Amino acid sequence: MKLNRRAFVKTAVGLSCCAAAPGRAGEKGARPTLAQLDRAAASPILKLDSFTAPVHIASIELLRDQRNYFVRTRSTDGAEGIAVTNGRAKYLYPMLQQLVIPYFVGKDARQIESLLDGVYVHNSNYKLSGVAFWCCIAWVEFSILDLLGKIAHRPVGELFGGVIRREVPIYMASGNRHTTPEQEVEVLAKHIEQTGARAVKFKVGGRMSNNADSMPGRTEGLARLVRKHLGDKVAIYADANGSYDAPKGIEIGKLLQDHGSAMFEEPCPFDHLEETKQVADALEIPVAGGEQETSMHRFRWMIHHDAVQIVQPDLHYNGGFIRAARIARMAARAGMTIVPHMSGEGVGYVDVLQFASFTPNMGPFQEYKGSLEQTGPWYDPPLRLKDGAINVPTGPGLGIAVDLLRNAKPV
Repeated sequence: MKLNRRAFVKTAVGLSCCAAAPGRAGEKGARPTLAQLDRAAASPILKLDSFTAPVHIASIELLRDQRNYFVRTRSTDGAEGIAVTNGRAKYLYPMLQQLVIPYFVGKDARQIESLLDGVYVHNSNYKLSGVAFWCCIAWVEFSILDLLGKIAHRPVGELFGGVIRREVPIYMASGNRHTTPEQEVEVLAKHIEQTGARAVKFKVGGRMSNNADSMPGRTEGLARLVRKHLGDKVAIYADANGSYDAPKGIEIGKLLQDHGSAMFEEPCPFDHLEETKQVADALEIPVAGGEQETSMHRFRWMIHHDAVQIVQPDLHYNGGFIRAARIARMAARAGMTIVPHMSGEGVGYVDVLQFASFTPNMGPFQEYKGSLEQTGPWYDPPLRLKDGAINVPTGPGLGIAVDLLRNAKPV
């Protein structure tokens, strides 16, 4: 009889790291109904009782400082909110400026939850729905939340009901596929030594590669070597980036679980939901997915059908904190955890810190790719990585330093 994932977390191969597997908290078969998931997602997200008067949006603009792009929202009374985009702003800005920003200007920022739904249907924007569209929404939402937080003199977590974490443990994510197993083990060990992280993630397969490995035998070699060399106190995650069909995904997944991995991310192409479910049904370790997903209904399907046990919306790709909070609530109703994907360079890890600060059902570790030296000083107080955890910004809104835009110019 197949162990449920909760039992696996407690018993699999006797490894202490498996207690940190970010899998299901509930029992297999106890899935909520679709109506229960709908109710979990539909309840209001933000707590804006302190705002007694409208906060009218006067302008939203995209700014650039060398390689970095920012969205700045100003209210009619002079308040200002700032958000940092990911690198995709350099080619998505026409969509942002022509299809998204005009909808929000003149609206009451307090209505941000309904505005997110409204912009989706405005001028048939839903026909363009996908990562490109929802990135633009996320950047505007971030800047509006920063605006509201600064007006209220409260960090953004307080707008979502309260800060419950002041620091967030991280896992070090390696993006390498060109290293040999022996080389990659050295890379992972160095990450642990430098950061104190107690979890790592490595790549398997060849990325959307139709079962091909990035080099012959690399995945099998890594699965066997990582646990041997890193020891039992490090949680190990593996990410396939959609490399496999269901039979091959099951084969690799069983190899990973035999060697103590605690999470198997995106075994099948991201939109092959039924195949992903086949892999999840065949394994004891939790399967993660959703980093490319932008549909609330498909997240709902994945949660209802137990196609994944860890939901991974990207806070940029999926449209911001509020939509991710709706997904987290559905996941919580099913006894699942959420481990947001971190897109690209820049401050994606800080967005995850902020989200983790107010979301109860986070996984034990959150993604980090090593950009603290470049972006940590942007926050007040500056961010620090100590003993495998990063402090959450405590300043109002997103906690961004006020002089960040001193050299930025309109795009």
